Amino acid sequence: MIEWTETVNQEMPYFFPICVFIFGSLCGSFFNVCIYRIPEGRSIVWPPSACACGKKILPFHNIPIFSWLFLKGRAACCDQTFTIRYLVVEALTGILFLLTWLKYEPVMAAIGMVFISILLISTFIDFDHMIIPDRFSIGGSALGLALSAFIPELHGYSSGILAGHYESFLASIIGLTVGTAVVYWISVIGELILKKPAMGEGDIKFLACIGAFTGWQGALFALFGGAFVGTILLLPLLIKERLKPNSEGFTQEVPFGPMLALGAILYFLFLENLVLNYFHQIELLFQ
Repeated sequence: MIEWTETVNQEMPYFFPICVFIFGSLCGSFFNVCIYRIPEGRSIVWPPSACACGKKILPFHNIPIFSWLFLKGRAACCDQTFTIRYLVVEALTGILFLLTWLKYEPVMAAIGMVFISILLISTFIDFDHMIIPDRFSIGGSALGLALSAFIPELHGYSSGILAGHYESFLASIIGLTVGTAVVYWISVIGELILKKPAMGEGDIKFLACIGAFTGWQGALFALFGGAFVGTILLLPLLIKERLKPNSEGFTQEVPFGPMLALGAILYFLFLENLVLNYFHQIELLFQ
């Protein structure tokens, strides 16, 4: 199997990346269903996708990315406008799956796609409902622990050696614990200062899931790095609200889950080595 994959990569270097992007966009289409139905407690498999007018969406009108562009964001049956969210989720999933495939070996890439799937679905549910369902936070934590035990490469250890599996599982537990503890105490201190809840329980459990997949370094970066990048992205909106006449400032509640997910994705796809080296240098200072 590995030899066949290497042969295909040599003969047709774009074959697997194209397939992965298509697969990712198909998953993104399914994620849109999950994002819409799970908070309402509805089945994600039945009934089939339907328009707001009640008519079933035909298969050739439900092709990820292409159908939205071809129909110009409108329903073929009743000409109602579709939100661009559908296109964004499908394209974003395809791109992130592709980047994961290009960075990691196939097994690690598959784990990364699962991790990114959890992050994406949780992010957009949090945007819409200010909640992160336990099936993604607690369920994701359990999955991260299990994968760490069976596939130690997730935390940089070698498979086939019992010690590697143990160390990987331990790294996952530490990541989960550190992520939970840090967010919990930030939440407690923030509530004492602000006199209102500073962070929801869903965020605490969500960072535990991130820590289970990335270790304590990834959990800390997702928390502080995600908050930093998220604040920069929100800064133009904050300034706009402040400049309005008789403005009371930005009063809209902002979900923190998407910032955590952003930090986790940045760490997993781009900044892992840089962050690990940074923490390693800090460790050397105390030796």
